[in-house]
Amino acid sequence: MLRRFLSLAFLIGAVFTYPNEPKATKNTEKPIITTPLGQVQGAILASRAGKPIISFRGIRYAKAPIDELRFKPPVPVPKWENVVNATQDTPLCPQPTDEPTSEDCLFLNVYTTKLPKGNEQPKRPVIVFIHSGGFHSTGGASNWLGPQYLLDQDIVLVTFNYRLGSLGFLSTGDKEAPGNNGLKDQVLVLKWVKENIASFGGDPESVTLAGYSAGAISVTLHLVSPLSRGLFHRAIIMSGSALGQMPIPTNQMNLAKKQAKVLECSDDNSANIIKCLKTKTANQLGESQRMFLEFGDDPVVIWGPVIEGDFGQERFLTAHPIELIQKGEFAKVPIILGVTTDEFAARAFNVLANETLKKQMSEDFQKIAPIAFLYDRDSDKSKTISDGLKKFYLNDKPLDNSSLPGLAQLYADALTGFGVNRAAELLSEKNNASVYYYKFNYKGRYSHFYLPSSNGTIPFGVVHNDDLIYLFYIQKLFPIFKDTDPEAQTVNKMILLWSNFAKTGNPTPETSDKLDGAKWEPYSSKNKKYLEVGNKLVLGEKLNEKRYEEWAKLFPLSQYTS
Repeated sequence: MLRRFLSLAFLIGAVFTYPNEPKATKNTEKPIITTPLGQVQGAILASRAGKPIISFRGIRYAKAPIDELRFKPPVPVPKWENVVNATQDTPLCPQPTDEPTSEDCLFLNVYTTKLPKGNEQPKRPVIVFIHSGGFHSTGGASNWLGPQYLLDQDIVLVTFNYRLGSLGFLSTGDKEAPGNNGLKDQVLVLKWVKENIASFGGDPESVTLAGYSAGAISVTLHLVSPLSRGLFHRAIIMSGSALGQMPIPTNQMNLAKKQAKVLECSDDNSANIIKCLKTKTANQLGESQRMFLEFGDDPVVIWGPVIEGDFGQERFLTAHPIELIQKGEFAKVPIILGVTTDEFAARAFNVLANETLKKQMSEDFQKIAPIAFLYDRDSDKSKTISDGLKKFYLNDKPLDNSSLPGLAQLYADALTGFGVNRAAELLSEKNNASVYYYKFNYKGRYSHFYLPSSNGTIPFGVVHNDDLIYLFYIQKLFPIFKDTDPEAQTVNKMILLWSNFAKTGNPTPETSDKLDGAKWEPYSSKNKKYLEVGNKLVLGEKLNEKRYEEWAKLFPLSQYTS
């Protein structure tokens, strides 16, 4: 059960050491730099090509969110006197995992290949990456988000932890817990970057905010949040969006009450819920997240963002993001967004391989569909929507093995595809900067989901998180690719596209053989162009058009007009 729960973000595996893993250079010094907050000591890693990476892992960006600061917005870290040891990863935030966790988890990592020296200021573009995990799992550690690929380019990379589950997203809809603390952690990281990144050779005026899945949902919200305005200058939205059908409520009191019951607390009012939950250990709160699953591993997102009421606090989200974007109230910056070909197909396999789940979804689709496919189960239109999806994707038939293609597409479109496509349409229409749309379709030897009959040797397709294999060294699961490996070309293309964008706001500022001579055209509602990232980079148009049109009928934009 634990392993299946964690597979919502990644499939947890053992730590492997590979013979082709880059070795640290002979320069084993531990450099010390001075930041506006104090001195920090780092360590030397090696990039895929053997370049020295100056890494600073485990820099505190906020006070420990413990005791009276639990369920509160993050508090900036004060200046320190001693040299901070930033040579190793810090624990993950509390979650169901066999890896080390701690409630004191608000740390970030900075990776660079050139530090300021004398009057020389490198001022390299910065990529701040928000990890995936459904707002309930994983983190920014280097064994999940290794810098060895991206740092072959002249950029600075920042990864980090933010609070997860109820510790990050408890929302009672009143002053006791307005919500969005995990997202406010992310804002504090952006503020930290603005104030400190120059000390690491980064340019605070050239920050690209990137995120995957829940991290991508976060990026779409930072575009509209008043707290994030001016803190980043480009955005990369990978396999996730807050602009689809997923409900964004004004509170999650129902979940707060359930959290209270799970941990044997009173649930009569918000003050008592919070008072009691503060007496529980962080481990109890983190481990209890699996108790919120309702149908197999669904829903993929449980705790999440809310539209905050005004209780005198700084509000991260003041209205629905679709409403704000339609009004033009968002950061008008260059954007890359896209999906993988098969996204959450693994969930379709899991349902069809489990007789109980298959029977349950077949016989009670109207009830199960909103849970699995993330739409409002209490809406008057919920049953009509469920019926429409069943007819379109499953031909109105009971589930059997022949249902796999349709159910896989339904999971893919529900959990990422429709929301990302709607984001492309809305943002390109209202933005005065370019929006670049992609589909990642490169099928290498490795994946986050293999055909069950292949004993973990044959990838099913190109699923959720598979594109990250070519941007980050995911040491927990995969080898690092040598130049002679077939995957190396895709690594080179991905890091060049992403670093070009971080530097210029254009992923293909000039045609290059390294990028197959491709010129990535911006998306518009007229041309509907996207870049297919497969064995070659080629332009396509009208990505999954009929599928997304069906969703647009079921979830019209008119419902977000106030």
